[in-house]
Amino acid sequence: MADPATYRPSPGEIPDSPGVYRFRDEHGRVIYVGKAKSLRSRLNSYFQDVAGLHQRTQQMVTTAASVQWTVVGTEVEALALEYSWIKEFDPRFNIKYRDDKSYPYLAVTMSEEFPRVQVMRGAKRPGTRYFGPYGHAWAIRETVDLLLRVFPVRTCSAGVFKRAHQQGRPCLLGYIDKCSAPCVGRISPDDHKALAQDFCDFMAGDTAKFTRRLTARMKEAAADLDFERAARLRDDIAALERATERNAVVLPDGTDADIFALVGDELEAAVQVFHVRDGRIRGQRGWVVEKVEDATDADLVEHLLQQVYGGEDEAARLEGERRGDTRAVPREVLVPVLPPDVEQVQAWLTGLRGSRVEVRVPQRGDKKDLAETVRRNAEHALALHRTRRAGDLTTRSQALREIQEALELPTAPLRIECYDVSHNQGTFQSASMVVFEDGLARKSEYRHFSVRGAEGQGARDDTEAMHEVITRRFRRYLAERTASGDLEMGADEDDAPRSGPIDETTGKPVRFAYPPNLVVVDGGPPQVAAAAAALAELGIDDVALCGLAKRLEEVWLPGEEYPVILQRSSEGLYLLQRVRDEAHRFAITAHRKRRSKGMTVSALDSVPGLGPARSAALLKHFGSLKRLRAASAEEIASVPGMGERTAAAVVAALATPSPAEATLS
Repeated sequence: MADPATYRPSPGEIPDSPGVYRFRDEHGRVIYVGKAKSLRSRLNSYFQDVAGLHQRTQQMVTTAASVQWTVVGTEVEALALEYSWIKEFDPRFNIKYRDDKSYPYLAVTMSEEFPRVQVMRGAKRPGTRYFGPYGHAWAIRETVDLLLRVFPVRTCSAGVFKRAHQQGRPCLLGYIDKCSAPCVGRISPDDHKALAQDFCDFMAGDTAKFTRRLTARMKEAAADLDFERAARLRDDIAALERATERNAVVLPDGTDADIFALVGDELEAAVQVFHVRDGRIRGQRGWVVEKVEDATDADLVEHLLQQVYGGEDEAARLEGERRGDTRAVPREVLVPVLPPDVEQVQAWLTGLRGSRVEVRVPQRGDKKDLAETVRRNAEHALALHRTRRAGDLTTRSQALREIQEALELPTAPLRIECYDVSHNQGTFQSASMVVFEDGLARKSEYRHFSVRGAEGQGARDDTEAMHEVITRRFRRYLAERTASGDLEMGADEDDAPRSGPIDETTGKPVRFAYPPNLVVVDGGPPQVAAAAAALAELGIDDVALCGLAKRLEEVWLPGEEYPVILQRSSEGLYLLQRVRDEAHRFAITAHRKRRSKGMTVSALDSVPGLGPARSAALLKHFGSLKRLRAASAEEIASVPGMGERTAAAVVAALATPSPAEATLS
């Protein structure tokens, strides 16, 4: 562990002004981001006696190796910059709001020529109107199914729309009058967009005018003795009323508000929010928060508001103003306790909305009663979470401590990487790398490797494959430790990570730049020896290594004659088993995907100089691979684009079965 005194800035170096600070570890990875009214006062609080700090704060300052800060003009700027950096760097010691953006929205793509109604998750896109969030996707689909009777807007994907347009025949929804079928020209683009706008107006709460309009049409049809049309309009009115009744009025004054509740203890908390628009509950969301830093309820509320509203950037706000919708951030935000800097938070939210936003604690009346309902939901969510994961944070800490003691490591292995190799009789060899940080899976940093030499050069055994994978992973680490973002080290594209630390010079993710505290391999002494040899060849001696053998769940260390035996009830052994099983699952998934692809690869793919276009031309000309195999070189050469040399290569390739065909036989 690092001594905070070794990287403590001199007292005169830290400015006494608002700003945002970042703690980095010895590898340059950001592990904590915070903001302060006074950088000098806040940072000095981290460098007091370590024994007086919160346990997680102790772990953070002893893991860190440096601290940096950025001065900003106002506390509102600090709030926005802190959110931006937390999203960018995903620091391990900041508060984690799990399940963020996992709730579905009803979205209408108004920027398209023919707007589409669909279920969407994740980040919001410009030009799309969103309604929700909803607790379940099926709730959106039921609502849409009711409304399509009255507003038959397109719901199909781009592929289905294009195919129907080419065939001149609509899909089933077009035949049952739940789609206006713009794909075949039944409705013009302008009329369809107007229909989509009516759909959006209804979802935004302007429901009365549509009911009145349909009621008037129904009476007209009845007066004209067109009872069949009147019955249809009557059913449409009933569908609108059922869709409206799904969201009961809870506040009579048409209030736009988000009501938050927070229930927890010193380790974790449950958060719930009800989204009320026009007096109706339009959606509900929930999170479970692990308090990985020393934070009060007021601090949690501030971080929560950043998490919920931080994605409402300027472009999205301007788009909302253009379409007359500024309610992504509501007029009122009702919270259980006020954040420490409530004026700055209100100013920030006001800037996002474009009009005044009030953050307050409800004191009486209907809003107080609704806040109590939200709080009861949070209590239930926390009780359910504790039932499923009782003592989770304490258990993980105990597991890491047991592994540290059993393997005699200098520090707890906060980052564990596990490797496994999967293959089918030596073919389609694939390897996995899974990452656990603080005892939890970090799936965004999982990797898979296609083991070289598995096809055409003879199968490699597990130890050779393990040696290759460890070599490739840590060769990348050594290269990127000295040159962040360098992609010239000959690694495959499937080695590339999906996310990771950010290179401040290039702005791109750094690949494999963060080493583990512990490497676990699936296997016994042979696999451990292969991994140890790979690390030794690269000169890496600061990464611990062990193997977990399946038969007796023994932990093997490099060069040791006897294994380390952990008790069957040990939390440390349980964590190692979870890591190993996850690596095994991920390796099998990668292997099956590669094998499935290999089984469908044409024998033509092995012909030198024969690309996809000419392969498709051959199959189209002969009709099947069987007929192509029976053709002579002269017949193949007669196909446009084929020459005699290539035709001879095709005949030679088809004379011998491909690896996939050999495996099948």
